[in-house]
Amino acid sequence: MTHARFLECLAADEARLREVAAPDLTAQVPSCPEWTVADLVEHVAVVYLHKVECMRRGVLPRPWPPDVSGEAPIALLDRAYAALSAEFAERAPDSASFTWYPADQTVAFWVRRMAQETVIHRVDAELGAGQPVAPIPDDLAVDGVDEVLERFLAFGSVEWKEDFGDLLTKIGGGTVLVSTGGRDWLLSMESDAVRVGPATGTTTPDAQVTGDPQAVLLWLWRRAEAGAVAVSGDPRAVDGLRELLGAATQ
Repeated sequence: MTHARFLECLAADEARLREVAAPDLTAQVPSCPEWTVADLVEHVAVVYLHKVECMRRGVLPRPWPPDVSGEAPIALLDRAYAALSAEFAERAPDSASFTWYPADQTVAFWVRRMAQETVIHRVDAELGAGQPVAPIPDDLAVDGVDEVLERFLAFGSVEWKEDFGDLLTKIGGGTVLVSTGGRDWLLSMESDAVRVGPATGTTTPDAQVTGDPQAVLLWLWRRAEAGAVAVSGDPRAVDGLRELLGAATQ
């Protein structure tokens, strides 16, 4: 996806999130059961402000988070999104920025990350508001599948082992092929990490997960039930992947 396309998706999903959240901020969010819609909106706003500070300071902002308790959630979201949009407009995609991913220390990382953050939380807002989930464009969804598998699951299982506890040992291995939108990701759940590699003609995974891009993305982010995707092979491998995804995306 291009820089401009990420920004286009970010703008559309932020607007949709705001639209569905505003009428009832007290509603519970079923995909984030500890949150109301107000909590969700505040979370997204604070995430936006955090990325602004990452770009401005060039380091992880501390102390964090700021006290935003005096601001109404929608007004806070408007302020935060305006600040994020302005920061993106002032910086080239390849300009330097602190990020949590050592291999990509650029503004482009945050443009992609915020587009993906927003589409998932836009879905959360729709679920909380009891509104239909608007379609996720295939290009954004396929990119989101790649991001969550490569950067949250594989990278996270090495960088943030404490989040996974003894899950990898408990699961005891297994391979799952995730396929959508003409792309494949072969996940190897090993004792020390989850590794992602390409499928080959000789690959025989223990299980396979397939579906349209939106369904697979939401299933990986645990915003869709098992029936949203087609699953074949060893159910233990799929269950293990779901547990690991829970740890990676908490």
